[in-house]
Amino acid sequence: MTTHPRRSLGRVLEDFGSTLLDLIHGDADAVEEIGGVVIHDPYDEPQYPPHAVVLGAAVHGPAEIAGLLRTLGTHGVAALIVRGPVEPDPAVERAAAGAGVALLALTRGASWAQLAAMLRTLLTEGDVGEAGTQTLGGVPSGDLFALANAVATLLDAPITIEDRRSHILAFSGRQDEADPSRVATILARRVPDTYLRIFEDRGVFKELYRSREPMFIPPVILDGEAALARTAIVVRAGDEILGSMWAAVREPLSPERAGAFVEASKLVALHLLRHRAGTDAENRLRADLVTTVLEGGPGAVDALARLGLGYEPTVVLALGLAHGHGEDHTQSTAEHQRLTGALAIHLNAVQPRSAVALLGDTAYAVLPAPGDPAAACERAVQIATNFLDRTGDRVKALIGIGTIAHEPAALRRSRTNADRALRVLAGGQVKQRVASITDVYIDALLLEIRDLAAANGDELVGPLARLVAYDAKHNTNLVDTLRAWLDAFGDVTSASASMFVHANTFRYRMRRMAEVGRIDLQDPSARFAITLQLRLMSPQPGDGPPASFSAPPSAPSDGVTRAEPGAAPPPEPARTTPAPADRCGPVPGRHTGWRTP
Repeated sequence: MTTHPRRSLGRVLEDFGSTLLDLIHGDADAVEEIGGVVIHDPYDEPQYPPHAVVLGAAVHGPAEIAGLLRTLGTHGVAALIVRGPVEPDPAVERAAAGAGVALLALTRGASWAQLAAMLRTLLTEGDVGEAGTQTLGGVPSGDLFALANAVATLLDAPITIEDRRSHILAFSGRQDEADPSRVATILARRVPDTYLRIFEDRGVFKELYRSREPMFIPPVILDGEAALARTAIVVRAGDEILGSMWAAVREPLSPERAGAFVEASKLVALHLLRHRAGTDAENRLRADLVTTVLEGGPGAVDALARLGLGYEPTVVLALGLAHGHGEDHTQSTAEHQRLTGALAIHLNAVQPRSAVALLGDTAYAVLPAPGDPAAACERAVQIATNFLDRTGDRVKALIGIGTIAHEPAALRRSRTNADRALRVLAGGQVKQRVASITDVYIDALLLEIRDLAAANGDELVGPLARLVAYDAKHNTNLVDTLRAWLDAFGDVTSASASMFVHANTFRYRMRRMAEVGRIDLQDPSARFAITLQLRLMSPQPGDGPPASFSAPPSAPSDGVTRAEPGAAPPPEPARTTPAPADRCGPVPGRHTGWRTP
């Protein structure tokens, strides 16, 4: 693992190595943060960011190099790169030392355009999403060069990471230990056509993409010269092939190293997905702006203006996957990226000036919401519903919608409410795929009460605790009976039908439940308390109830003799509470009260 900071000059030399760059003069570790890449133009006066790396493509000879070094020293430039080889010259050495500018030489055959692209890629890796250092498998997220070096250390072999077109995305050090074909590949940033045709004729790619195990490829002999053998493995995210990873080896990998190669390919897949999400500078910028907006801090106003949303009302949408979908991490990440891209395209067509960014496992969209708040919220629900209808059912995506934010500071609350609505949808409390927080507010509140009860270590108390204990001891289902009666609003006929028992049997269970639980169901406060406890202890799909609020599973048998239709109920045991009334039911059009059966 590298110990150099991500954007230091030492990191550049470590990643690119002697294959591309040689340090001629200066200290590579003197500057820990490169500020940018500038192409030198002798006929223009460029603006140099602090600690810039300057590409001297048209600078030749000791006199020109020494003169430019002295000029760059006055601008605080970190390094100058010129075309190699550079012959030793005392004047150049003195100029580099006096200016405090490192001098590097670019290997012959390497392209300046490719070098500039590689430097900018290295300097912008990790700029996606939330602030702060993020890692995947101990490697900075999206840092393909560091990952290639880590895999090379595991396998003791130089590594390249390639995309589907055999273009080089990253490579490890020690490439000079490979062979001329590998060096040519690094310089050109893609596998030479000659070798691609040989691999295609041998069916290498067809076999590689079909297998999930490392594939040993014998040496290629070209013009009488044999290259090293290769071991390659495909890099997948679910069923999607992202690219491949290649090791230059002298013999097949041992079983231990082959296993390490397989595990490394899974980690490479996550980094490639991260890299793919951050390759476009505009997407990175929008992700940063959306993050700033959703945090609602002092920079939110400026970020909103840069997104084109200004001071008008806005609303936040949160898109995620239902529980049980995308259990494989790489596949889940790929699905989130595809859905985020599709949502951005959809909103660009139906709601211009929207901003979309994938933050973690949730895609957030900030939409303008002008006019009446209720109508704006309804429009957001309709837009989200239309989008999910277009995506189909292959992947079960869900969208939660927050409250209307009338000022930038309120966007943080809108995001929180969108997350709350999404959690309710993901937990399966409701059947919709789209919901605003106003639609599921009570469900969200119940989830948060359960969280609080779990955090406090609360346990069931009162009548419900007695019923749960009785069911567990006697293999009955009095809790289910009570729940069915409450769900049916006191209608014995409907409640008994939902439990597939005769109404008389259900009435007997209700009397037994009232006796065991010592509960007065004619008391509205008692009914509310027991209903709330039932909702809190009920298992919520994908959310996990608090252990102390988890009722034991209902037994298939309740231990009570069932009455045949029309038969009299079994003899009642001695009771300590008065016998409740025979039946109850809501009056059509208006409910006048609750009565126990």
